[in-house]
Amino acid sequence: MPLWLILVLSALTLLLLVPFIAGNNGGGSEEITLQAVAREVEAGDVERVVVEGEDLTIVRTDGTEAESRKEEGTSTIETLQLLGVPEAAIRDLQIEVKGESAGFGAIFVTLLSFAPLLFFVFIGFMLFRQLRGSGGGIFSIGKAKPRVTGVDGLKPTVTFADVAGVNEAKRELEEVVEFLRSPGRFLRLGARVPRGVLMIGPPGTGKTLLARAVAGEAGVPFFSISASEFVEMFVGAGASRVRDLFQKARAAAPSIIFVDEVDAVGRRRGVGLGGGNDEREQTLNQILVEMDGFENETNVIVIAATNRADVLDPALLRPGRFDRQVTVDRPDADGRRAILDVHAHGKPLAEGVDLDDIARLTAGFAGADLANLVNEAAILAARRNALTIGQADFSEAFERVVAGPERSTKVMSEEERRVVAYHEAGHAIAMEFMPNADPVHKISIVSRGPALGYTMPIPERDRVLRSKDVLEDEIAGLLGGRVAEDLLCVSVTTGAANDLQRASGLAQAMVTQYGMSDDLGLRIFGSGAGQLPGWPALQQREWAEGTALKIDAEIKLIMDRAQTRTRLVLQEHWGTVVRFAETLLQTETLERSDIDRLLEQDNGEVHVPCAEDDDREQQIHVVGQKSDDLAHTLTP
Repeated sequence: MPLWLILVLSALTLLLLVPFIAGNNGGGSEEITLQAVAREVEAGDVERVVVEGEDLTIVRTDGTEAESRKEEGTSTIETLQLLGVPEAAIRDLQIEVKGESAGFGAIFVTLLSFAPLLFFVFIGFMLFRQLRGSGGGIFSIGKAKPRVTGVDGLKPTVTFADVAGVNEAKRELEEVVEFLRSPGRFLRLGARVPRGVLMIGPPGTGKTLLARAVAGEAGVPFFSISASEFVEMFVGAGASRVRDLFQKARAAAPSIIFVDEVDAVGRRRGVGLGGGNDEREQTLNQILVEMDGFENETNVIVIAATNRADVLDPALLRPGRFDRQVTVDRPDADGRRAILDVHAHGKPLAEGVDLDDIARLTAGFAGADLANLVNEAAILAARRNALTIGQADFSEAFERVVAGPERSTKVMSEEERRVVAYHEAGHAIAMEFMPNADPVHKISIVSRGPALGYTMPIPERDRVLRSKDVLEDEIAGLLGGRVAEDLLCVSVTTGAANDLQRASGLAQAMVTQYGMSDDLGLRIFGSGAGQLPGWPALQQREWAEGTALKIDAEIKLIMDRAQTRTRLVLQEHWGTVVRFAETLLQTETLERSDIDRLLEQDNGEVHVPCAEDDDREQQIHVVGQKSDDLAHTLTP
């Protein structure tokens, strides 16, 4: 329990005990009423009366004492007279008056009146101490608290050698490094290096690491802060922190200010639900003023990172502020290979680990994804108490990252396993026989993550552009599972929900974003002047109701055309679909080498219509027998 809470509880306890302390402050004398005092005085049994305020001490002739109390504002003589004591008895009585004693109880009674004030003063003091301990006190709310490296001889340890896969971005930033190293070379010629560099790219591509590498190569102080730290509930605190941050950077110049996730404070002003955020806009205004207020001789460069450049305020992007934009994209195959070398450095890899093959399989992975892949492989190797990380560990880690961890406890009935097997076989055959589809790397009916099974296509090379034919073949491959369920003559299931969502998204993008509809022409629907930046769901529709019906019809046409193509492929190669599915029921997983063996046995068995159930079951039985024989050769 905190010390201040113990003290507060103790003070409250003492305050509760005050009445009892005050009430029991008297001695152990006998207490009598005023009527009894009057009778004893009249009888001559009282030698003297000692008066202390309203308290009376009765001293009898036999030496005993008693205590009593008179009414406030009435003297002792008046009290005795009112009680009928004769004047002669009162004249013979010795009355001794003393000053009122400030005893222990009286002191606490006096303090009791100040207790509420003292309590709130104490609470305020403790809160002040807490604020001071957490950040320098209430007066430091307007102070920036960046993470600083490179000050007091501590040089940043990250350099360009620690960053791989972003060679173009590194070349763009080399000029920044040269300016920080030798600014005189540029200033002599009247050149001005960009005051702000905005790095744009998907999450995990290494934007923060690049900024630290720039500071490490140049050997200058590096002030790192998140844009969300500028936004505060106190009015003016964000702008004050911006001023403080730039003041610190100028004092340590040459230096670098890195603002991560700058879109948190740099969003377009005056746009959004319910109007703008005044505090955020004040903070943005201060950033604009500070960046535009640099002198050419001030060696301070601002580097910011975001993955939402489309929502940034135009004033932030104009020349003189963030006047250079560096795109940090996902790496290609060579870049992924270099990133794997960086993250695999120092880790014991087993013989036979092919990082080139891993780089080829991980198309679309960012640097953070590859770092996670290598780490997952190391964890899997440690889990089985291995001394080195093998290729199987990388393969399993890849599947965990892409599809999720294996759910070995997931129990399915035989009928459900059969439907899943035919579903995945339909995907595989559709992808294999579509001319522009990516080849299938692996098929499995082992549950991973939310999926009951998965078919994993791997592109042979990185694609920069995707043609209309490629997109249509991709949609056809996604519909392969649902079409296979239909050809299996069972009631269709919910297993194709994700496939249909992805296929519908591609078809919609072809019509509304890529201009691939012959009927609608070269027009974009859904992104234009009427769209609210940062609120795509609230965009204004800029086309007529009749055009919306045409868009729906075009999307349906693309989906129907893909479904027809997929159905024809699966009907023509139905024997291979059955062979794939029955083998999956035996082995649960098919690797690329197994897929090639099964495709070699494709002898053109076509689909038997559902009406001819006996012939169809006979076909499945015969092909299934061949698959059983092959499964024995595939089983390790």
